[in-house]
Amino acid sequence: MSTGIQPADLSFFSALASAPSLSAAARELGITTPAVSKRLAQMETRLGISLVNRTTRRMSLTPEGELYLGHARRILQDIEDMGALLGQSKATPAGLLRVNATLGFGRSHVAPLISTFVQTHPQVDVQLQLSVNPPPLTDDAFDVCIRFGAPPDSRVIARRIARNKRLLCASPAYLARHGEPRTPHDLTRHNCIGIRQGEEAYGIWRLSHGRGASLDTEAIKIRGSLTTNDGEIALKWALAGHGIVMRAEWDLHRHLQSGQLVQVLPQYRTPDADIYAVYPQSQQMSTRVRAFVDFMATNLPLLADGDDA
Repeated sequence: MSTGIQPADLSFFSALASAPSLSAAARELGITTPAVSKRLAQMETRLGISLVNRTTRRMSLTPEGELYLGHARRILQDIEDMGALLGQSKATPAGLLRVNATLGFGRSHVAPLISTFVQTHPQVDVQLQLSVNPPPLTDDAFDVCIRFGAPPDSRVIARRIARNKRLLCASPAYLARHGEPRTPHDLTRHNCIGIRQGEEAYGIWRLSHGRGASLDTEAIKIRGSLTTNDGEIALKWALAGHGIVMRAEWDLHRHLQSGQLVQVLPQYRTPDADIYAVYPQSQQMSTRVRAFVDFMATNLPLLADGDDA
């Protein structure tokens, strides 16, 4: 029996580590669970160490398994990069692409575009995971994350794929009952719908007025009877007349056009919420990542222009 590390084991273990259990890994690899267990046992025997802690329902990597995985994925990426540099895979993106996006935006905008993307690139398999908060930038669970705002991290590449801004708005019924705020300070007397998302400071709305040297920004501590971590729910509460909400223009556009919502304090600006594709520097040579990011940058702005979403 051969000993040590075998090249074929690298991709096998990378796929295994991405699954929550041996049975899930078997489904992903298209083989039986006993076959996965046997191959893993053979790897551990050759290496003389345990790579995976197994339970009846889940598994986790040992410290040695984490070390093996990190090196395995770097080696696999280097192989793919070399192929791209040699021009072997530039014309045809292929392989698994793991994408993360926020719940509401991912459901309404990213998922439909992925449907079109895989028709254009049938050799790419896409796994889309939606989450309330973006995953840690150092997490190796995703190849591309679609997120609002550029991350303050030089270890990743952030490409802006669409412009976006936040707006303050409320329903006509709410404004008829409570009046329309005229200054940012007036917001302290209104019922403001709070949204807890990502790493943004909760309960603080920053509004700016003026430009350049005359730019003035106010930080307003809001209050309100309704709070959620789901922006879509917050929007529905605003539509129902419960208060003022701050949401991305992408989410508000059709409601503002229909008159269901009215923008308040339009003369003040809130922080931008431009949409970025974020991916590790190690993925910048990946053909499928480049193809997907280019596709999003081309088609996402068109979706905004042609759809009132």
